[in-house]
Amino acid sequence: MARSVKKLSARSVATLSKPGRHSDGEGLYLVVDASGAKRWLFLFRWQGKLKEMGLGGLSTVSLADAREKAAEARQTLKAGHNPIEKRRTAKEERLAAITFGAFADEVVKSLQNGFRNDKHKAQWTSTLNTYAASLRTMPIEAIGTDDVLGVLVPIWQTKSETASRVRGRIERILDAAKAKALRTGENPARWRGHLDKLLPARRKLTRGHHAAMPFEDVPTFIADLREREAVAGMALEFCILNASRSGEVLGARWSEIDRKAKAWIIPAERMKAGIEHRVPLTERALAILDRAEAIRSSEYVFPGYKRGRPLSVMAMEMMLRRMNVDVTVHGFRSSFRDWAGERTAFPREIAETALAHVVGDQTERAYRRGDALEKRRKLMVAWSAFIGKGRPTDIQTNVVALRQQPA
Repeated sequence: MARSVKKLSARSVATLSKPGRHSDGEGLYLVVDASGAKRWLFLFRWQGKLKEMGLGGLSTVSLADAREKAAEARQTLKAGHNPIEKRRTAKEERLAAITFGAFADEVVKSLQNGFRNDKHKAQWTSTLNTYAASLRTMPIEAIGTDDVLGVLVPIWQTKSETASRVRGRIERILDAAKAKALRTGENPARWRGHLDKLLPARRKLTRGHHAAMPFEDVPTFIADLREREAVAGMALEFCILNASRSGEVLGARWSEIDRKAKAWIIPAERMKAGIEHRVPLTERALAILDRAEAIRSSEYVFPGYKRGRPLSVMAMEMMLRRMNVDVTVHGFRSSFRDWAGERTAFPREIAETALAHVVGDQTERAYRRGDALEKRRKLMVAWSAFIGKGRPTDIQTNVVALRQQPA
């Protein structure tokens, strides 16, 4: 007499509440735990011993799915193989095929909406490709502490800030892999309680680590910069004029420019502090925008070589290198701040707000709701005039010598 199969129905599966195993036939059971949780189980004999193969919980595996999984297991048994071992081998092969590099690319892509700008996304990609290259071809589940140390040790003391960021990014990728059941166990890139026992404390950055140009030299530099026609040159001068961060300029869109108000309104999601920032535009800044408008090819104010993409994150730095200037783009913010503090009587708060720094404690900020746009406009006009005065020799040609009258 044939064994009864398909004893369960969708309704009985949903309503069964008695703890224990409830047979569907041919080794398939719905298990109801004492807690009320329900899961599927396939029972079979292998080499004379009873084996249990879990097929998943009812919340993710339906009755039809469970029957299909059980049928596949019976086919494996008929072929002379242990379905549990076959499943384990298939999982190992699948995990071995997923490399750190491929999974890292997926993680960066999934995080891209959370990046403040394209520069941060590019930094994630470039640091992982450059410093964690040895991990890219490794199976994600096989990466251990020694592999992570192999990446970090060579740069831990010489490029301490970069090394710290690389470690954090590797840790996040491996955490994501564990969340997707691609890894098990502790994260080998974890710092506290793990790598902090194996690596020395990294060197802390000293204040002012971005190489800056003395503000007295900026006018001569700007005069040289204006002789260059490249888009990167326009972007760099625009950045210096507005004392902006490079990412803010590279991501600038035409929709953010308000010509009537002579302002550049950067949305909160593109700002480091997460607060909308209004930049008063000087006549020189508007003139640069006029030049950029003439070559407009996308939504970005300073377009890159690739259609629909902004200027490269390295474009302005490369411009400085070509001009043989040993400073950073970010360093010009320090030049501006030094000039404002030493050569002007503008209040400190105005200069700090111009730099988009958060000024004062929470209570003070609650009472100061404005952003002093017009006061900052006067400051930026003065800065524009200062850096636009040209080389010392250019200034001297505008001086008329007065002859002394005879006594």
